[in-house]
Amino acid sequence: MEITTVRGEARGPGGKHRNERLRRRGLIPAVIYGHNEPPATAAVSRHDLALALEHMKHVVQMELDGKLSQYLIKDVQYDHLQKDPIHVDLMRVSLHERVHVKVALELKGEPKGIHEGGELVHLITDLEVECPLSQIPEVLYHNIKDLALGHALHVKELDLPAHIKPRHNPDDIVALVRLKRGVGVEEEAAAAPAEAATAEPEVIGKGPKEKEEEGGE
Repeated sequence: MEITTVRGEARGPGGKHRNERLRRRGLIPAVIYGHNEPPATAAVSRHDLALALEHMKHVVQMELDGKLSQYLIKDVQYDHLQKDPIHVDLMRVSLHERVHVKVALELKGEPKGIHEGGELVHLITDLEVECPLSQIPEVLYHNIKDLALGHALHVKELDLPAHIKPRHNPDDIVALVRLKRGVGVEEEAAAAPAEAATAEPEVIGKGPKEKEEEGGE
């Protein structure tokens, strides 16, 4: 596993104004914890971190106070546009330990259920797994070409490397192929008796529509 190096520096605790000054220098505040050591604060290159996240790296290394150490990216906060990172949590790790991470799960192939009038619904796009730190995959893949209409793919059916252990319930549904919306209605209408066309239509009053709004931050 290739570990990306990010530039950083130690920093003292600070408030909003100090953090803004860091960001103007191209740095973002970071909190470091783990390994039964006291939490520490640092400043990390926003550019370097963004590149690591873009390439789906879970582990980075950074030199602080003359010591090069590895860190697991545990949490990233983004700006209001969900574009640029503004804060990161890093966990101290050893290359020999097992860790819990989320890994992107890509489904390969076209399900045969698509040709049976179905559509694919991908429910779990990021799989929570436990694995050795040195063997964290960037992406996990599973072929779904044999997935038929009305069938589902469960976590226990995923083709995963031996060192990868999923942390989901084995019966959790990863993806399914369901009948396209509207297809069943059209088929039912086509199968209806011809004499039904002569029946008087039922008049149904139109009721008011209710709208719900969710408040944002």
